[in-house]
Amino acid sequence: MSKPVKVGICGLGTVGSGTFNVLTRNAQAINARAQGELEITVVGARRDNPACDLGDTRVTRDIFEVARDPEVDVLVELIGGTTVARDLVTEALTNGKHVVTANKALIAEFGNELFALAEQNNVVIRYEAAVAGGIPIIKALREGLAGNRIEWLAGIINGTGNFILSEMREKGRDFADVLAEAQALGYAEADPTFDVEGIDAAHKLVILASLAFGMPLQFSSVYAEGITRLTTQDVEYAEELGYRIKHLGVAKQSDEGVELRVHPTLIPESRLLANVNGVKNAVLVEGDAVGPTLYYGAGAGAEPTASAVVADIVDLARELGAGQQCRVPALGFATDALQDLPIVPMERVSTAWYLRMEAEDKPGVLSQIASIFSDQGISIEALIQKAPAAGETRVPLILLTNKAVQGNVDRAVASIEGLDTISGEVTRIRVEALDG
Repeated sequence: MSKPVKVGICGLGTVGSGTFNVLTRNAQAINARAQGELEITVVGARRDNPACDLGDTRVTRDIFEVARDPEVDVLVELIGGTTVARDLVTEALTNGKHVVTANKALIAEFGNELFALAEQNNVVIRYEAAVAGGIPIIKALREGLAGNRIEWLAGIINGTGNFILSEMREKGRDFADVLAEAQALGYAEADPTFDVEGIDAAHKLVILASLAFGMPLQFSSVYAEGITRLTTQDVEYAEELGYRIKHLGVAKQSDEGVELRVHPTLIPESRLLANVNGVKNAVLVEGDAVGPTLYYGAGAGAEPTASAVVADIVDLARELGAGQQCRVPALGFATDALQDLPIVPMERVSTAWYLRMEAEDKPGVLSQIASIFSDQGISIEALIQKAPAAGETRVPLILLTNKAVQGNVDRAVASIEGLDTISGEVTRIRVEALDG
């Protein structure tokens, strides 16, 4: 490479400061891997961050100056959100700059248009840090598994939700209590909706699915269900049955189309994913040639995420030295090879189910329930019936079903909830064996 690759960083928050620190601290090794010099030309940020010493690096308070700066080769977008970030990235691409971003919402919701704009301007977008922090899952899907037909993937891709469920299982704490601690520790935002309602995981899942199956990004098609209704009861009953509850993003390809879903899931306790705890992330990918591969590590944080950002910058530096013919497409497939695959409606998705209900403690109740399931072609695999508490006439009844289409389960549950012997709503959680 005859001249330095000049980098402009926009955003100096947690990830921005981490990226600056990693680039400067490990400059010698990074330059050797990039086969040339990387130079931070300018930082665009509304304010300085004491977490990093910018030294004599030029700073501008107008991030759009970075997008227009003729000296900048690569713009690193780390401001978050989708409104200003979308405008900033559009400006950078239009001005012929390559872009590196950690912004999963931006890619999931606007990636199709931004990738097209990048192609028009002969530049590229890299986004390894947008999914699972420091875990190189994007590169694995786009390059390492390029020889495989990806059958399915399942991931714990939101550290906040995983921390909450881990604490509920290990310490018997309730959801609200653990959420408050997660906010105090900085794992969850003051408004935790994106994390606990599955939106953050849905952003990440649609990116993974697009890479895995060679399809355009379809965020609006992802089914997202959060963890706010989970109770310590369900966590304990799952454990008793030999399962653990995890908040999973699942993408599967079949003859019918692609399933895109985020929801709480019972996983057999022997599975590796069931033993991923705390704020860690993990993604299990099943390829037809390689079989199952697991990617595990820190899913967030200043330097783990910065690790992925810097890896993208290094890749870009190598590509700039090698020329356009060596570029890997943003979604791993040539644009004209992407397929508009149909999305399987949730009522057609087939999984096993965990069902919990409050039932009258008297003869005939189980036979009524079994008859309703039989009418819908659903078989029961396991059952737990607890003794009634002192003075109570109702008991918790917990069932595991074999695989059943959700539409049939919906109809069965509606009939069960209509019985005089059943109190309130039936709690439903999907079950995945993760064995194909």
